Amino acid sequence: MANEIIEGILEALRLMVTFDPELWGIIEVSFRVSLTSTFLAALLALPIGSFIGLHEFRGKRTLTNLINTFMGFPPVVMGLIIFLLLSRSGPFGSLGLLYSTSAMIVAQFFLAVPIITGTAKAAIESVDPTLKETILSLGANERQLWWELIKDSKKSIIAGFLVAFGQAISEVGAVMIVGGNIRWETRTFTTSIVLQTRMGEFGMAIALGIILILIAFIVNYGLTRIQSRGG
Repeated sequence: MANEIIEGILEALRLMVTFDPELWGIIEVSFRVSLTSTFLAALLALPIGSFIGLHEFRGKRTLTNLINTFMGFPPVVMGLIIFLLLSRSGPFGSLGLLYSTSAMIVAQFFLAVPIITGTAKAAIESVDPTLKETILSLGANERQLWWELIKDSKKSIIAGFLVAFGQAISEVGAVMIVGGNIRWETRTFTTSIVLQTRMGEFGMAIALGIILILIAFIVNYGLTRIQSRGG
């Protein structure tokens, strides 16, 4: 096992230094899919989560429980649902999205929305009530209040985005079901690691795992720096 780990580290260095085209294709697909799905999810989930956090209404507790439940929704089940919707016999089969990066984005989008919604809701609710009263006393309307609370809660919101992105880029079940793990097209880090492990190519699998962890660390470090500066 120690030899395989060392071999994996050396293979990871070789792949990065030689700019292996297949590796960089996997990196490009992984990041394009994960960043797109997380960004689109944030556009939808941030206003929804903020609205729920700002207002009291009938059924809010039930809605909150649903959001919390879907935050831990099994990715493989989500992949199955999207597969059935996009298959030829499904309602959206005519779009021809199955086994494409678009299908993978859709699956990751629905996995990320509850995470960012729940985080935004919790962030808005945790703001000091006196801050809300102060902003309203200055004549702010609801939209201005929402924006000021978003700025005050940006650390928690960025943390929610990081969690959603981490979920997306490390996901394997849903993207394999709807993407098909097609070489040069829909193969990501996680699906490639599964494939290499099944083939007994443990060195390559470990190399891909090391590179994935390294890239995820760099992205999270950069966003954390932005978060700290914002504070």
